[in-house]
Amino acid sequence: MNALRHIISWRALAVCLAILSSSCNEKGSVMSPTAESGPLVNANAGQVQGLFEGSLHVFKGIPYAEPPVGAARWTPPKPMPRWPGIKKTTQFGPACAQPVTRISNIYTQDLTPVSEDCLTLNIWAPADAAGAPVFVWIHGGAMVVGSSKEPLYDGARLAEQGIVVVSINFRLGVFGYLAHPQLSAESPLGVSGNYGLLDQIAALRWINSNISAFGGDPANVTIAGESSGALCVMYLMTAPDARGLFSKAIAQSAYMISSPELKQSRYGEAAAEDIGSNLLAKLQAPDINALRAVDAQKLTEAVVATGYFPLGTIDGQVLPRQLVDVFESGEQAPVPLLAGFNSGEIRSLTVLAPPPPISADNYEAIIRDRYFDLADEFLRLYPASDMQESIFATTRDALYGWTAERLVRNQAAIGQPSFLYLFDHGYPAADEAGLHAFHASELPYVFGTLYQTPSLWPKIPETPQEARLSDAMIAYWSSFARDGVPSAANEPAWPSYGSARAYMHFGDIPNPADHLFPGMYELHEESVCRRRESGEFPWHWNTGILSPQLYASGNKLCP
Repeated sequence: MNALRHIISWRALAVCLAILSSSCNEKGSVMSPTAESGPLVNANAGQVQGLFEGSLHVFKGIPYAEPPVGAARWTPPKPMPRWPGIKKTTQFGPACAQPVTRISNIYTQDLTPVSEDCLTLNIWAPADAAGAPVFVWIHGGAMVVGSSKEPLYDGARLAEQGIVVVSINFRLGVFGYLAHPQLSAESPLGVSGNYGLLDQIAALRWINSNISAFGGDPANVTIAGESSGALCVMYLMTAPDARGLFSKAIAQSAYMISSPELKQSRYGEAAAEDIGSNLLAKLQAPDINALRAVDAQKLTEAVVATGYFPLGTIDGQVLPRQLVDVFESGEQAPVPLLAGFNSGEIRSLTVLAPPPPISADNYEAIIRDRYFDLADEFLRLYPASDMQESIFATTRDALYGWTAERLVRNQAAIGQPSFLYLFDHGYPAADEAGLHAFHASELPYVFGTLYQTPSLWPKIPETPQEARLSDAMIAYWSSFARDGVPSAANEPAWPSYGSARAYMHFGDIPNPADHLFPGMYELHEESVCRRRESGEFPWHWNTGILSPQLYASGNKLCP
């Protein structure tokens, strides 16, 4: 029951967070623009006219697949035929259907308009780009909310480093992840769910076919995302249909949680098809076609009220096995990887952390009851002397810290360069609010959008120190997209994870270090291992005082 209650808490969080002249006419070429008209590109998909923004050519709201509306709701994305004439791409497309925000927090912003007709992408390209690296951004938002048009994700500063930046929209919530027996019966593969992930794969295919016309190299594509966007990066690294569509990956605050399986209940979660059937029952819908007739926004709000929470479905086709199994066996995409997390992740996600027990003695007793032979090590890492901080750190490490280190370890094990980081930077407004290095706080530094944050976001001061840190992170990220090695002029070299277990510590300045939080990875790896052995418990946020009893076992699945 504890696990179930806190799955519901996670779902509650998700709800809150719920173109005229040309120098050439060859298809797939960049065409010369006029200062009055904006850049004109003739891609395989069709001609598009964008915007001049300083030294960049910017294209917004380019459709990459047919709109999944009406009878196409809950079907895989379909390629668009080449459109006639010139498509104006000077405004962002609508965000994908999502609930209206009713509770304000630091992440809240106006993403209207929203629509089911939302499968679009945006491109920022240097005016002289030719064979440039491509950086594809997958937004976060618990796969419930978010959009590629968020000002925080403006790609200009990264593109100024000589790379082509692409940000994408994809179906969210019930539209992106509903599995149901009727939908599986409609599928030639006999599966359902994962439509949002299939959208991302469709966008990568569009990029592969069209990005050279914008100056990008389709053979040098980096996928990147934060939070649920990083979860999607991991999904893509394990998805057979995405193989070969990218050559590097960046996962910021990823969480390698267990996901529902299509037809069987496992790890404390109902089968994905059963989850879908239960949802239709709650909505009093007789079948899938009845839901296809419901207005998208009305359906979105009704689904949110049921507590439905979207996740990828382990279906044996789109997602073959649990993430942890694929990465452990070395079957993930063999690409260089950059991964990390923030020291204060849970400070802005307190719904994921339970309140402290009534006393330190009670805290220790609960931990000993849950962790058995692991209790001494747990209490060393997360002592009762400061229960609140220990609870924040426990949840952070179980979700984000263990995931980041496991990713770089698994990638290094298959011979791929892997780079780990900890973002531990604070500034007055954040620290005074108790939000030191909070979840997503690295994003304005990575994108160089320090002053384009949401209205309630702790304001970043306009100081040389903040600018330097942002410049460094922009350089590290863009150089990784260029050649798989993060580097920045006048900043320290970023060592690969390797046998030294090295990482980059982003405090006030970048500083290389090694052995991040000694013992943290081993404890949570063992915790996940025991959950996998039992087959009864998820490995999510149900950790620490919320953990199930983790009995000792001599039959270890994990190395």
